[in-house]
Amino acid sequence: MQNHFYLQKTVLGTMLKQIENKTCQLCEKTLKGRSDKKFCDDYCRAAFNNELKSAVNNYVRKVNNALSKNRRILEGLIPAGLPTIKIRGDKLIEAGFLFKYHTCQYEAKNGNTYFYCYEYGYLPLENNWFLIVKRIES
Repeated sequence: MQNHFYLQKTVLGTMLKQIENKTCQLCEKTLKGRSDKKFCDDYCRAAFNNELKSAVNNYVRKVNNALSKNRRILEGLIPAGLPTIKIRGDKLIEAGFLFKYHTCQYEAKNGNTYFYCYEYGYLPLENNWFLIVKRIES
């Protein structure tokens, strides 16, 4: 009977030490409260999760910024009232256009491939010329 009591006391003591030694995953302060608690407060929880997601969020932000910039450049090149305009590729590059970022591709019946940044697109032509177009939604 005495061994059973000693075993219970030892197991209980070990469990209490584990609970006492549990620390916040961010700042490593000792945690108090629920046994499944991982963070000492909301700030540490939010900061920890933001840090985990920051690399992914930075990449997505970078791509979205590039797509928005490409769209603004294409929009700014088409004069009001005209559906298309022909322009040299050098002018696109000078404006900061990044050709690797586009939202979709469209292959026309004639085999030409248009690259779109949302509703504005471009068609590569010969000798570094590009046809800039705006998709008309019906």
